Amino acid sequence: MTEYKNRAVVLNRRPEGEIRDGDLVVQEREQRPLKDGEVRAQTLWLSLDPYMRPRMNDSKGYMDPIGIGETIVGESVGRIVESKSDQYQVGDLITSYSGWQEYSVFPGDAPMVYKIEPKAGVPLQAYLGVAGMPGRTGYCGLMYVGKPKAGETVVVSAASGPVGTVVGQTAKKEGCRVVGVAGGPEKCRFVVEELGFDACVDYKAGNLEADLKAACPDGIDIYFENVGGAVTRAVAPLLNKGARVPICGYVSAYNAADMASVETPFHVLKALDEVPEHRFFLVTEWQAQHQEITTILTDRVASGELKYRETVAEGLDNAVEAFKGMLNGKNFGKQLVHIAD
Repeated sequence: MTEYKNRAVVLNRRPEGEIRDGDLVVQEREQRPLKDGEVRAQTLWLSLDPYMRPRMNDSKGYMDPIGIGETIVGESVGRIVESKSDQYQVGDLITSYSGWQEYSVFPGDAPMVYKIEPKAGVPLQAYLGVAGMPGRTGYCGLMYVGKPKAGETVVVSAASGPVGTVVGQTAKKEGCRVVGVAGGPEKCRFVVEELGFDACVDYKAGNLEADLKAACPDGIDIYFENVGGAVTRAVAPLLNKGARVPICGYVSAYNAADMASVETPFHVLKALDEVPEHRFFLVTEWQAQHQEITTILTDRVASGELKYRETVAEGLDNAVEAFKGMLNGKNFGKQLVHIAD
């Protein structure tokens, strides 16, 4: 036993459709003493991301499912509080995939753990949002899969979220015309007035197809896919010859009771007379460029060039409700959980 008391959110049973009470529960977890070469980190900030929901199902996807009784997966910002490794000192700040828990133990040479070099104007939680995995996802998906050219029209769904935020502002920097799709007038105003998109379509307004067509009079050259469903169906007829569609995810389907029966963006795109270039991608394809891209994004945050919005839940006990709300679009910008200072 140690002086550290840990609590974790674990998968108690597999959700059937939307997450219900009792599917995810908070449990106390014993913290053992460190072995040589190991470190202990305290979680300060926890990232909530849509990809976590499919991993709660008992089906093999692009990542293995979470086991019953296992800690929910997730990236965090943490501080080293105990070290028996030459690679970390007490007080070092890191990002790691510790999962939804207050403390984690890992070897000093564990992969996918990165030290944070504090930078003025960049709050720690930004390393989980626009300067973290979602930001790198947006940047890499747009630049390396979408391959934007000046003058092209880029449409991004979930435009006010951390991925869409980076996609749109990066596309503007590349000289593109950018149209967002978001839910509600407040999010759409933010996307245009604060993020600098050229237009934003409110998918909740009831005129999605007509509004999108009006916002894209010259068609769509790049569609960055985050949501699937009705948005993909509205985008598809507007895709120009030579269009590219980076597929990051399709959150509209993540609460489906039977994912196998869901109409995916692949079904919609492959039904077109002229099938656009499209593919699903993972940010880990560019893992070797992690630090390089993080530096690009943190520099833009520090300068004020990269703007964003956050929604913060306080404490591990509120993580599950925050996650459920995020899957239904209740968050504004990046959804985070503040665990400790």
